[in-house]
Amino acid sequence: MKRKGMSLTRQRLKYVASDFVTTSVSFFLFNICRYHILHNELPASWSLSEFLSLPKLLWEQALIPVAMLAVYWLSGYYNRPFERSRLNEFINTFYSALFNATLIFFILLINDRGPVVSADYLLICVSFLLLLLFTYSGRLLITSSAFRRARKKNIRNNVLIIGTSIQGHKIYDRLIRSKVLIKYNIVGFIHIEGVPKSKFCGLPCWNVQEIENICRNHEIHQIILAPDRDKDSLVLGMLDRLFPLDIPIKIMPDTLSYVTSSIRLTDILGEPFIDLTTPPLNDCASNIKLTFDVILSSLALVALSPLMAILAIGVRLSSTGPVFYRQERIGKKRKPFYIYKFRSMRNDAEKCGPMLSSSADARVTPFGRLMRKYRLDELPQFWNVLKGDMSIVGPRPERDFYIRQIIKKAPYYCLVFQVKPGITSWGMVKFGYASDIRQMVERTKFDLLYITNMSLPLDIKIMIYTIRTIVRGAGV
Repeated sequence: MKRKGMSLTRQRLKYVASDFVTTSVSFFLFNICRYHILHNELPASWSLSEFLSLPKLLWEQALIPVAMLAVYWLSGYYNRPFERSRLNEFINTFYSALFNATLIFFILLINDRGPVVSADYLLICVSFLLLLLFTYSGRLLITSSAFRRARKKNIRNNVLIIGTSIQGHKIYDRLIRSKVLIKYNIVGFIHIEGVPKSKFCGLPCWNVQEIENICRNHEIHQIILAPDRDKDSLVLGMLDRLFPLDIPIKIMPDTLSYVTSSIRLTDILGEPFIDLTTPPLNDCASNIKLTFDVILSSLALVALSPLMAILAIGVRLSSTGPVFYRQERIGKKRKPFYIYKFRSMRNDAEKCGPMLSSSADARVTPFGRLMRKYRLDELPQFWNVLKGDMSIVGPRPERDFYIRQIIKKAPYYCLVFQVKPGITSWGMVKFGYASDIRQMVERTKFDLLYITNMSLPLDIKIMIYTIRTIVRGAGV
């Protein structure tokens, strides 16, 4: 994203470069302090330059800053470089410095020494203070520079408000008066069906059919929903159209009951909007989940490759047709992708159009039924996770053909597009496969509960229950 000269990628690279330099300087100064603190334990002939030139310390000087950058990334610091306060920046830096100082102690110091003594506590404190001071100073300079540049160039967040009722006008007033560092520029309003069309402060009011062109032509940075309380279902239906725009969608916490528990307050001075495009996981947990997905999927594809080869041979010998089954599904922010499975049905299973499966489906081959019992047909989806289309745990992805039918019965279903779909889900664990639209709607309730309560421990619990289902052969 680019905001009149403010590049998201460029800003993120500035922070990465600053963190690498300041962490390198901090660790170099730490080694100087390390020499003086441990001077009595070192050979008497060693000078400071000789100590710093030791091969072990040179390797540490080269590798430790890189390892710390990985910690900074996992902390979520680089996720949204333009959307944080100085207080949040300090808190993030404080905890990252504390974690890195602890790593230095357990990885570098405790291996070189015997029982912990007072000098070790002093070394931990020195490393922590150096990392906090230098890292935060570098970050503060970049952040302050960005805010000065934003004020000088009058850079603002372009906002589109959906709703022309009293609620929409109240939000307009609050945004104009909001004490944020990067001000809001209200581009205009979108008219909601059933609400009188009006203008406010001379701003234009468009129909919802024009929203794609408006977002593109006016470089909209945020969309804020401002419906009347009796228009919840209409707004939920509208989200299905808004998610593909890939623009943050926000709403007041007292407006929509389905997502009131997902509020994320990121700026004390800002307005407490619920971000409908960001799951309730914080940035650190989101990055850990992503890392976990990549590592586990890589290990699974390698470790299970012999089993997958056997399954591929079984599919080939048991029926005519391709080994793998590829089908378009809808993922995060309503983006389509192709999901991969081992083919468990006859090759002509859907010659008459899309059809849901059931436990007694005659289209399933005998070998396919065996795979489904233990959910082995899902194994190729680890490749979808590596590609970034899916996660290990998340709502099950559906076809657009069925999504449109579900939304007609349950408009809140579109909230699942906040997150990546998963190989397994709370809905699959608690409900299992759905054989009709009514059952799909019932299963959706579990997926929405998952999104509201997303956490790493919950993901682990769902995976444990999934493994239990597989071992028991209760996949169908």
